Amino acid sequence: MNNFLGRLLRNIFGRRKAWWVEIKTTHPACTYYFGPFDSEFEATTAKGGYIEDLEQEGAQNIQTVVQLCSDPEQLTITDEWDIPVGGFSSPVFSGRP
Repeated sequence: MNNFLGRLLRNIFGRRKAWWVEIKTTHPACTYYFGPFDSEFEATTAKGGYIEDLEQEGAQNIQTVVQLCSDPEQLTITDEWDIPVGGFSSPVFSGRP
């Protein structure tokens, strides 16, 4: 009950901070945010599963930070999605007849 009440009061008074796991990888070049968590212990305990999932997907040079902060604007940040896939510069189904 205390956690719920604390979150409710933080949201009402605009001090929305929670524990987040930030994971950065170099391949793909991404920053991932996992959370929010109520405690540093909870975030630290969960981060191993996220690291394991990224390793299974082939991510390289994984760096993690557990931090108390405001909610991130985006949960996954990368520039790599701006690169066309398969050499196409526009979607195959452009809606043109």
